[in-house]
Amino acid sequence: MGQVVEAKIPGEAVELAGLVEIRWHSRAGQGAVTAAETLASAALREGRHVQAFPEFGPERMGAPLRAFNRVSPHPIRIHGVVEEAHVVVVVDPSLLGAVPVDANVAPTGIILVNTTQTTGEVRQRLTLNGQRVACVDATRIAVECFGLQKPNTPMLGAIARAAGLVQLESLLSEIEATFGKKFSSRVVEGNLKAVRRAYEEVSFD
Repeated sequence: MGQVVEAKIPGEAVELAGLVEIRWHSRAGQGAVTAAETLASAALREGRHVQAFPEFGPERMGAPLRAFNRVSPHPIRIHGVVEEAHVVVVVDPSLLGAVPVDANVAPTGIILVNTTQTTGEVRQRLTLNGQRVACVDATRIAVECFGLQKPNTPMLGAIARAAGLVQLESLLSEIEATFGKKFSSRVVEGNLKAVRRAYEEVSFD
């Protein structure tokens, strides 16, 4: 278990229904941990209390891993893995059927998948009990926008649209601020474009 990254910001909290828990399914090297941290930082910008932390299995490139977020308008008192996710993000579509991505999802939850398939096709591969399904071809968007098969950044845009956890502008501001410290302006602009495109192209039922 990785170390929990927890933060809060003073002042009025954004009015949400309550605690939202997110579970990420990915493979090592696809950037899910970074995406979870970016999502938390974007929510922090909006006045929410947040957690972001990974859970690794075998630490080798391509091995399945999970990461988690908690987002709340109130201080978060619980720790440990997410027992029942409100949002499940599947960064690598090969994990469908390989790991139980549809297990322990709230009945009102949403499963967001990086895939070329439709929501109807993905729904047939899952065992659902009222949960919604959202799909976006994040890998294609990443390749077209910044030339790498790194779907984590566009998945953030898809989350903003399909799950409504954070505002698009908060994500864009956070990515511009953090990526600008490490990458060229061309890379930053490519990632910002990818987030915007995924926000527009995600489909959900």
